[in-house]
Amino acid sequence: MSNRISQSLLKLKFDQPLEKYVKVKDLRGAVAHLYPEKILLHQHLEDGRLNYSYPIIQYKILNRECLILGFNEGAELLTQLDFINKTILLGEHRYQIVSNELYFQNVVFEVSETAVKYKFITPWLALNEKNFERFINLTDKKDRKDLLQKILIGNIISIAKNLGYTVPETIDLDLLCFKEIGTSLKQVSMLGFLGTFSVNFSIPDYWGIGKSVSRGFGTVKRISDPQEQKGADGNHKEDI
Repeated sequence: MSNRISQSLLKLKFDQPLEKYVKVKDLRGAVAHLYPEKILLHQHLEDGRLNYSYPIIQYKILNRECLILGFNEGAELLTQLDFINKTILLGEHRYQIVSNELYFQNVVFEVSETAVKYKFITPWLALNEKNFERFINLTDKKDRKDLLQKILIGNIISIAKNLGYTVPETIDLDLLCFKEIGTSLKQVSMLGFLGTFSVNFSIPDYWGIGKSVSRGFGTVKRISDPQEQKGADGNHKEDI
């Protein structure tokens, strides 16, 4: 069963270079402020509660470039919004949006016939409170790897369920390499992970896996260059 999904990737261009300290939460808040009535942009329901389903609008800042990813209804919404000449506050500076590039395509999120290799390009927040205690108490790296692999498989299955896709067979996943990395969420210190993995599943580039993907965490990218398999580099101690 094919699981084809419409996707829009919007790249915002500003009147000045983006400051290094600008964080994804700033971008998410600024866009939500422009269109507070568009619930998909901020996931706050009319009664103030949060919608905890897999966000179909996700925000990224990669290489000082602001990206907004949308799929299904989120993809359609991004094609309808007008950002040109809008001014937004990111951190302490105001930026005027002088242009935007919109890329629309159909992608698949489904089991694949062969294994595909990916890397996390932003920290993956894998652990909830219960799993964190379990992870910390494991002293053997293989045991930690096994736990993270089970969590990552669970993350993929959870996304599939949210998208109405029933995974028809076993997901075979190998966490090729990983390293712990300090990061923060809402000014709270968190343990994240960078690394690479191989799985018999097609995941579109720049999709988020794990916790707080709407804020840019857990962003994955397919590995096309063998050198990228090292992939566990980078320092993300800041609140992204």
